[in-house]
Amino acid sequence: MTATDRSLELINAAAQAAADKLAHDIIAYDVSDVLSITDAFLLASAPNDRQVKSIVDEIEERLNKDLGAKPVRREGDREARWVLLDYVDIVVHVQHSEERVFYALERLWKDCPQMELPADAEATRGKAQEYAQAQGPDGGAGGELS
Repeated sequence: MTATDRSLELINAAAQAAADKLAHDIIAYDVSDVLSITDAFLLASAPNDRQVKSIVDEIEERLNKDLGAKPVRREGDREARWVLLDYVDIVVHVQHSEERVFYALERLWKDCPQMELPADAEATRGKAQEYAQAQGPDGGAGGELS
C-alpha cells in the first residue's frame, strides 16, 4: 500500500508552506505500510518557538485555503516546542530544533520510504546544522568576546 493521491497533495502543500516560512530539515515518510491510521508523516523544525508557531500557522492556513483541509487535532500549541497537526491522511510534526534532535523521529521511521517533496522543501536539508554552527557554542553570533 502507498500513500493516496490526496495524501501526496497534502504533504506537498504542507512542505511548501513550511519551506516558505524557513523551516529546517523538511522530510516526509510514507508510513502507509506500517500504520493504518495515516498515510504519511511530515517533519520540519525551527530554531525557536516563535518560528515553530509561524510554520504551523502557515501550514494550517495554506492547507485550508488551497485544499479545504482542516486538522482534526492540533496538539502542543501552548509551548510551541512540538506541534502536531493531524489531518487523518497525513500528520505534520513541527518541532523546535532541540526536540527534533532529542526525539529523533527520523530513526523511528527510517525504514519507511521517503517521499519526494517540492524543491524548496528539499533545499532545507541540513539547515538546522548550518544554523547551529553559525550561532557558535555560546548561542551567540559565533564569535568570541574580547
